[in-house]
Amino acid sequence: MSDIIHLLPDSVANQIAAGEVIQRPASVIKELVENAIDADARSIHVLVTDAGKTAIQVIDDGKGMSATDARLSFERHATSKIREAADLFALRTMGFRGEALASIAAVAQVELKTRPENEELGTKIVIAGSHVESQEAVSCPRGSNFSINNLFFNIPARRKFLKANSTELSNILTEFERIALVHPEVAFSLYSNDSELFNLQPANLRQRILAIFGKKLNQQLLTVEVNTTMVQVSGFVAKPETARKKGAHQYFFVNGRYMRHPYFHKAVMDAYEHLIPTGEQLSYFLYFEVDPGNIDVNIHPTKTEIKFENEQAIWQILSASIKESLGKFNAVPSIDFDTEDMPYIPSFEQEGLPPPPTVHYNSDFNPFKPSSDAYRGDGDSMSSSGGSSYSRSKVDWEDLYGGLEKASKLNRLQPEQPEEPLFETTFQASFETTTEPEAPAATTLYTGEPVVEKSGQHLQFKGRFILTSVKSGLMLIDQHRAHIRVLYDRYTIQLSQKQGVSQGVLFPEILQLPASEAAVLESIMNELAAVGFDLSNLGGGSYAINGIPSGVEGLNPVELVRSMLHTAMERGNDVKDEIQHILALTLARATAIVYGQVLSNEEMNRLVDDLFACAAPNYTPDGKTVLSTIKEDEIEKLFKN
Repeated sequence: MSDIIHLLPDSVANQIAAGEVIQRPASVIKELVENAIDADARSIHVLVTDAGKTAIQVIDDGKGMSATDARLSFERHATSKIREAADLFALRTMGFRGEALASIAAVAQVELKTRPENEELGTKIVIAGSHVESQEAVSCPRGSNFSINNLFFNIPARRKFLKANSTELSNILTEFERIALVHPEVAFSLYSNDSELFNLQPANLRQRILAIFGKKLNQQLLTVEVNTTMVQVSGFVAKPETARKKGAHQYFFVNGRYMRHPYFHKAVMDAYEHLIPTGEQLSYFLYFEVDPGNIDVNIHPTKTEIKFENEQAIWQILSASIKESLGKFNAVPSIDFDTEDMPYIPSFEQEGLPPPPTVHYNSDFNPFKPSSDAYRGDGDSMSSSGGSSYSRSKVDWEDLYGGLEKASKLNRLQPEQPEEPLFETTFQASFETTTEPEAPAATTLYTGEPVVEKSGQHLQFKGRFILTSVKSGLMLIDQHRAHIRVLYDRYTIQLSQKQGVSQGVLFPEILQLPASEAAVLESIMNELAAVGFDLSNLGGGSYAINGIPSGVEGLNPVELVRSMLHTAMERGNDVKDEIQHILALTLARATAIVYGQVLSNEEMNRLVDDLFACAAPNYTPDGKTVLSTIKEDEIEKLFKN
């Protein structure tokens, strides 16, 4: 039996390793820019052509490499970051595995020019498919200049699965933004097909965030700062009133490295509990500094998932620090009593102590001294004023007593009447009012409470469902979902036929986007125009919305475009392949009738007719149930007893 195990050639092994490290052009830029930062570069320039498929160039002013180091850097497991296994648990650099350059050289044509500061000449190396084609001394600036051409030229299957240029450029911008956010002290620039997308100068962290995502964010950020022996957390979180469903900028960094961490994300959202609507998101930019020995960054090929030793304790610290920031900056809403229509009560303003009350009395008064006109004892009135008062009181009391005595005698002469029970009177009144009710309004079917509205052959229940009789029983139609189904089909036809009607706006709305989102918007401009949007590029990530599709008046144009953009970005596949579905569904959701809207008989008839003219009336485009039928025999079962 012959041996079947053999060693792979280096070129094949490098291609296998490249599959883990280099997945798309954005991966190349990430590795090269991180290496430049580890080389203490203070200025980094990135240039891409055709979203990196044709060419990528990364130029830095870092330490550079000698001729020997330049040649050795393209070997697998070659690194300047670690020397022994213990170094893996004390990492302060970005890259450390020593496979980045070897992986890039295995799947692209690479040219490197590099020179250290203490040497007059630099080194130029040309490699293609892991094969070194040339190495020579050249004159070049200090630092390193990498040119990567024809990515995946020798792996056609991998190149075929690259996405559209707009998608790949968006991925590049996302990686670029993550690195720029964690190194505000470094100058960055990014050019795509000779167009400048970023020109970031050294700044503090807040200025760097605003330079990337727009100055409008400045009024939304609250500072977070906490120092403990376990972890230091710094950065910014957004105010509660800025919450939105999509498009929030959420970033975690640990020891200068971007990371994803769902557990810590939950800690952030826990701090906003009861402050924002359920399902909405906040922007945050949070930076952790921990002992490198307490984290493991090598649990995922892309090194974006990081394991912490004391996650539960850090969770508590993070949540508490954000709550403290919200309270410190008065971001937590205070109690606001409703004083509208309340009477005005002026406040008492005391200028000094009030004077004490004065007492007036008659020093000659003697209650035991007889008056000049004595009481005669016969019940008649007295001649003095005091006597007259007494006499009148006596007569009044006698008259009152006499009247009561007379009434008592009359009651004794009447026959005794039994007292009627209270509940009988109440029941009789209730019976009389319910047996002969007033005729209900023509639009209301009386069922004890006016929750069912009658409208011709249809009924509208609680402003949400349309009830109609069908051959098999009673059909319930969700009016909002039904309208989404109808509008989706209508917008899909308009998009496919390029027949969208645009309605001009009186004053153009301005949409400000970061570069990563602007790149995606540029790729769908034609599709937006087809459905009725009129947008013009003002430069610098600003777009003027001059017109909107007819029928969406009253909606916020900026939020409408932003919603479609973020939905497109979330798809994760070629935007153009899904753009008609995305735009049609987004527009349908935004313009469909809402729950609680009372419909006339004509409106319900039209909606039901339009629904059953659709090819798939039972479900919305995203698979939600539109209608349901209660069978006649099921209804009859309810009345058997």
